[in-house]
Amino acid sequence: MDPKDTELLDRAREGDRRALEALLSRHQRSVYRFGLKMCRDEEDAKDVLQETLLAVARNVKDFRGASSVSTWLYTIARSFCIKKRRRSKFAPEQEESLEARVPGEAARQVVDPSRPPDDALAGRQIEVALEQAIAALDPMYREVLVLRDVEGLSAPEVAEIMGLTVEAVKSRLHRARVAVREAVAPLLGIPGAAAPSTAAAAGAVAPAEPCPDIVELFSKHLEGEISATLCADMERHLARCPTCDARCQSLQRTLALCKAAPLPEVPAAVQASVRTALKEFISLRTS
Repeated sequence: MDPKDTELLDRAREGDRRALEALLSRHQRSVYRFGLKMCRDEEDAKDVLQETLLAVARNVKDFRGASSVSTWLYTIARSFCIKKRRRSKFAPEQEESLEARVPGEAARQVVDPSRPPDDALAGRQIEVALEQAIAALDPMYREVLVLRDVEGLSAPEVAEIMGLTVEAVKSRLHRARVAVREAVAPLLGIPGAAAPSTAAAAGAVAPAEPCPDIVELFSKHLEGEISATLCADMERHLARCPTCDARCQSLQRTLALCKAAPLPEVPAAVQASVRTALKEFISLRTS
């Protein structure tokens, strides 16, 4: 556990209100970002944040630190996101599956091919395409990608939060990464990145053997799931297949963009509401 979290947690357990507020303030923007990406609704995300922070305040004395504070917070936030999704009258009856997604759809919605965008506009287009691609994932795939690649948790931590095996988390993660990369690749400016893996790059000599499912394989490599022998085979293939090499580069770039997702500012009204609720809760507990 982060030393700063440990210190604040110990003091909060002893009834130090300022330590509790500092602990919650330290993590509130990450929880808010998670709520925004999972609920896809700002008001629901605000509610999830407030409910999560209050739940932590109510239960801080019972938390023994078997997992990290962030894992505990995301577990609570996820439960509130699920409740919001079940109750929302605006929730779709059926989420779009990964198989139903059209590669590059999100990118095409924001690209104007009639004129080359400048750097700032191109960056914004990629940001919008990434947000759309993540939002289009089924919730069970979106969760693992957001927790692993946006919030930066480890696969075991994600498994603990979701109540899954690490293997199940990684299986969902690879599929989610492939789908998001396919949507964002047309905007990344990497020649060949958006081409199908079975096609040779323009002007390049086709490889002697059929191309493997290189994006998922490379994702598994990033998670340390493939053997040294298979890794060497993959590297040899990439060295002679520009198309597959470009696709792997685009996956790396997509994941870098996920990690660079900015932390949103928590609205002042929400912060004030949380502070008021905490004061009421603490006064009732100490009275």
